[in-house]
Amino acid sequence: MSLTQSIRAHPVRSLALAVLATVLVGLVTLNVTTGEQRIDEKVGTTFDLDDGQFRREMGVLLGPAIVGGNTVTALHNGDEIFPAMLAAIDSARQTITFETYIYWEGEVGTQFAEALAAKAREGVDVHVLVDWAGALKVDDATLDQMEDAGVEVEQYRPLEWYRLGRMNSRTHRKLLVIDGEVGFTGGVGIADVWDGDAQDPDHWRDIHFQVQGPVVAQMQAAFLDNWIQTTGDVLNGPAYFPPLDSVGTVAAHVFTSSPEGGSDSMRLMYLLAISSASRSIALEAAYFVPDAVMVRALVAAAERGVEVRVLVPGPHIDSDLVRVSSRKIWGDLLAAGAEISVYQPTMLHTKMLIVDRQMVSVGSTNFDVRSFELNDEASLNLYDADFAEAMAGVFEQDWAEGEPYTYEMWASRPWTERFAETVLLPLKSQL
Repeated sequence: MSLTQSIRAHPVRSLALAVLATVLVGLVTLNVTTGEQRIDEKVGTTFDLDDGQFRREMGVLLGPAIVGGNTVTALHNGDEIFPAMLAAIDSARQTITFETYIYWEGEVGTQFAEALAAKAREGVDVHVLVDWAGALKVDDATLDQMEDAGVEVEQYRPLEWYRLGRMNSRTHRKLLVIDGEVGFTGGVGIADVWDGDAQDPDHWRDIHFQVQGPVVAQMQAAFLDNWIQTTGDVLNGPAYFPPLDSVGTVAAHVFTSSPEGGSDSMRLMYLLAISSASRSIALEAAYFVPDAVMVRALVAAAERGVEVRVLVPGPHIDSDLVRVSSRKIWGDLLAAGAEISVYQPTMLHTKMLIVDRQMVSVGSTNFDVRSFELNDEASLNLYDADFAEAMAGVFEQDWAEGEPYTYEMWASRPWTERFAETVLLPLKSQL
């Protein structure tokens, strides 16, 4: 029977199949696009990073104003990060707000569940928001343990039929705020792979940041953004937003992006920073899959004499698809004079940009299309020459653990890699 005859013989079935196919195509389209107009040209600037105009535009275009008076402490790997976070949780007097993408079963997950549950039993208001997809590897018993103790646990966008159009848009934010006074953000999730000191391939390299000062209110607001979206409840009052005095010298702001609230904030931030660089760009990128606009911005920086260095994961990476799709765009960067090094000891999960040793950007945002378009992200920008110089020293230490990748190596890569890169290119936004 021909297709035409089959349609005539079974018109209802054929119509149903057509409707189903249309729905499936529509769902896929919704999950891989934002529907927003994207920035499609590199951002041109006429001022350097140390020009006051740079900070003015960063504060206005990204939303929250840059505020001074903060202190920031860089914490390296699980041995420093988890004890500091758990100590802060233990110190809580009134409120704890916690948002994370990854929450997996294991020793670290148990430690955090017990610590949060203990504070809830003491009468502290504890609110935990975990991404549904990122927390698939946690047992229900762990979440129940917290809920039974009085912790308000919510899952961001669980699998529901009315959410199918945005199931691919996840919260990737990593935010912990204690009493509205102390905040943590960076690249670390709650899982055993981050434990230890990046001493072997089973323990990842990462950085998290402890923050005090007026900018913590912006971190709290970033958490509240997704909490309201998930629960409809507004957490306010002095227990969540207390007066915050100046406690240091670092200027900073926290800004967010999401498909619903505007997904181009992160891309715009990176483009402004890269376009304003006059001396150096140092980037540690766990998932380096930039789009054409971002590549052109980095190439333009290198061509005008800016030292551009990018550190990416090496043999130990949690996504071979990212490795393959990333390498395709390295050629243009290397040809322009940029340097690329591949980190050797373990998985490099850091997300850090340092520009002209004056500005540092950290947080949950990866240098890829997913973070720029699909995920809910939160980044902390820090404007302080002394802090930037210290983080440049950290970058140099990590860079020394990598192996240089040259243009000659890229040009001579085997045809199998080239073929895989071409096949995976349409999927780069999903990696």
